[in-house]
Amino acid sequence: MKKEKPQRKGFIFKEYESPSQSPFEVLFDIFKELITHTSGDFDEAINWLKQLDQEYQLTTSEYTIDDFIEDLKKKGFIREEIRPDGNKGNAITAKTERAIRQSALEQIFGNIKKSGSGNHKSKGIGLGDEHTGDFRNYQFGDSLDKVNMTESLRNAQINHGIGDFNLTEDDLVVEETTHKSQMSTVLMIDISHSMILYGEDRITPAKKVAMALAELITTRYPKDTLDILVFGNDAWSIKIKDLPYLNVGPYHTNTVAGLQLAMDLLRRKRNTNKQIFMITDGKPSCLKLPDGTYYKDSNGLNPHITNKCYDMAQQARRLHIPITTFMIAQDQYLMQFVEKFTQANQGKAFYTGLKGLGEMIFEDYETNRKKRIKG
Repeated sequence: MKKEKPQRKGFIFKEYESPSQSPFEVLFDIFKELITHTSGDFDEAINWLKQLDQEYQLTTSEYTIDDFIEDLKKKGFIREEIRPDGNKGNAITAKTERAIRQSALEQIFGNIKKSGSGNHKSKGIGLGDEHTGDFRNYQFGDSLDKVNMTESLRNAQINHGIGDFNLTEDDLVVEETTHKSQMSTVLMIDISHSMILYGEDRITPAKKVAMALAELITTRYPKDTLDILVFGNDAWSIKIKDLPYLNVGPYHTNTVAGLQLAMDLLRRKRNTNKQIFMITDGKPSCLKLPDGTYYKDSNGLNPHITNKCYDMAQQARRLHIPITTFMIAQDQYLMQFVEKFTQANQGKAFYTGLKGLGEMIFEDYETNRKKRIKG
């Protein structure tokens, strides 16, 4: 009788095989990227997709671009609309906008699982649902749902014995929990003309970060708030659903107007923890005067404009609103402005290119736990 060879245990290494995708899924991943770059222009995105198809043979005779467009309609990702010129055309739907935000979240922040609301841990011990593993004696007024029954029953057995079991108030222990704070964030995005100058597209990465942050907060931190505003010559709020369509304009950079609107938005929030994230690549070059006209200067750093920015930074500091600046340019004289601005606010600044911008914002958002909820 032949002896069986013992089975070998261990790991088998082989080349990575990507999960199989249907022809629609392959094209849809590319389409989501293109529609973001074209600021929601469906026709332009499809033209780019056709060019890529010619170069890389993305489709086959069994599944063409026309089949893909038909599937987009059937699945509710696009709809027909009548355009201003009277002609029919296709436009993306709210379902596509959500898919783009989810894609941005996966690209920038990784696959982050949904969790409970209000998950920013504060340093203080208090009422909350983050268990610390530390116990203390029950005190009058403690919520009964915080009583640790296992430890309390153990105390009762030690104190009174098993034969004559008795549970008294002195046996009860409460497990400490960490209070989880809630955060109100305003994200400011520079849409001045310089965001597409010199052949570098800076607005698309900024949009992606905003979409990813919006998706993160609405899924992982539903009790947190996020307001998004854009600033050029003026500043105005935009809705999350508007992000895919965001584009730059022939604007100067009115940083003061953006900061004023951001602080106005945060004053209305009840959350104790408040912060401003500002994504910009250029120097402040514009102010709106009381008579409604604009004071503009694109040549260097104008002290009249920069001093107004420093004043706003100090005002935010007095309101306990830290400002984190993400400077996607590395000109030395601009870095000096950001350094002085950050010092006035006692905030933070990151001098970064476009690569890694999302990870930096995510990390800063997750670790901003300095303030404590009161009361």
